[in-house]
Amino acid sequence: MAKKSNYLKSPDLLPIGQSERNIGTFGFAVIWVGMAIVLAAFAIGGSAIQSLPLWLVIVATLLGSVGIGVFMVIIGDIGVEHGLSFPVYMRAPFGAIGTHIPSIVRGVTAACWFGINTYFGASAINGILHLLVGFDNWFLCFLLFAAAQLLNTALGIKSIERFADLAAPIIILISCWMYIALSDQAAEAGKDIWSWVESPATGGAAFTAFMIIVMANMGFWGTLAADMPSLSRFFKAPAYERNWFKRNKTQLVGSLIVMPIFNTFMVTIGAVSYMAVSSADPIAALQQTASGFILGILLLMIVLAQWSTNTSANVIPAATIFSNVGGPKVPFWVGVIVAGIIGILAQPWSLFDVLNTALLIIGAILSSIVGILFADYYLLRKRRVNVAELYEMNGQYRYHKGFNWAGMIAWIGGGLIANLFPAYSSLVGFVAGALFYYVLAKYWWFKKYPQAEMEEPSDEKYLGITVGRSWHIATDEAAYMAPEIAHSPAMEAKEH
Repeated sequence: MAKKSNYLKSPDLLPIGQSERNIGTFGFAVIWVGMAIVLAAFAIGGSAIQSLPLWLVIVATLLGSVGIGVFMVIIGDIGVEHGLSFPVYMRAPFGAIGTHIPSIVRGVTAACWFGINTYFGASAINGILHLLVGFDNWFLCFLLFAAAQLLNTALGIKSIERFADLAAPIIILISCWMYIALSDQAAEAGKDIWSWVESPATGGAAFTAFMIIVMANMGFWGTLAADMPSLSRFFKAPAYERNWFKRNKTQLVGSLIVMPIFNTFMVTIGAVSYMAVSSADPIAALQQTASGFILGILLLMIVLAQWSTNTSANVIPAATIFSNVGGPKVPFWVGVIVAGIIGILAQPWSLFDVLNTALLIIGAILSSIVGILFADYYLLRKRRVNVAELYEMNGQYRYHKGFNWAGMIAWIGGGLIANLFPAYSSLVGFVAGALFYYVLAKYWWFKKYPQAEMEEPSDEKYLGITVGRSWHIATDEAAYMAPEIAHSPAMEAKEH
């Protein structure tokens, strides 16, 4: 039995203690600057400006960005409060074994997006080398670029932050230059960027177009909302802080201020690009007039942007999931390699259209997971978690042969309903998943399998950093909780 129990106790998946967290508010902000530069944002802007004026596109994008940012912060509290990653907490709503099914789907999806972004970045690297020395071998660039990103991720979250510190100011400067250059091109073509619309939508059609922009911006960040604990467990947070907003300051600044601003800026660049040359791709647009050094700078931005997005938004979630599936024999760095192999085998250079369509469908299916996590963590457990039992194969979260069927049914049902409304899949999936899970878990599943933190709702026993606790899991059969921050300044202040 000891071997089975230890299977869940992979060292890389143990809770991150308060003293081990090394990403602050500024660090997460610069990580978001890099993550927000994605080609999907440019495409949304180019499509939106065909029906609505730029100011409405900006308003819709801000609403969608803040909306999905709220989901990210809400779910990210799991990592901040308890130091738990996404696949580990998933053992609660899905079971110690059941967690692997939705987690693997998410992990493979993230790995495929890694492959797609790496392909775009490698194409840019190949373009830079061709300009400089006449070198032309995109596949070699693809392999080397993939290896560099995987190494950066394997070195840990602090290494990713350091790269973001370097890349963020460069990305900001190039983005501003792109916006100015494209705005000038649009003006030369006689288009006022604030009023021009290709085919203005009116009445109900305008409202529909507005909501599609809102949902599109929520959609392509939707899966990261579920993954956020895998990042947020590294965020610094004050011990003994019962104010939810103060405790989640790092998340709030990053996901509700920095991300909406930069995501909206990227959508705006895509819109202005379409006005300038009828293409939502600003790189392609500026390539028509740029050459030499300027073109090399543009391509460098693509490289930095894909790297920044991949490490934080794709490789970390995928590697954490694969490490959870493999147990102690698959440490985080091996999970990183597995993610890279899957991304390469997906062959994004030849299967992009098919792969992109499939990933969008899967994304809708995964949207219900965010609702399930919300219902389980907030509505049912009230943020209290019996963390020690998450690491026991035959413990509280084993349920029926390792499966929580309330979670499985809610996930499948919510995902199917979300796909019936593709334009609104993020919102529909969240609501359906949360509703199904809450009803099934509360009135059926937890009647059969009582949960300690719900039967005895004690903050002192089942909360984490709020009560000054870092969870410690012994790697043998015993699991225990230790108040690591007994002499913290916050505690001393309370004692006085």
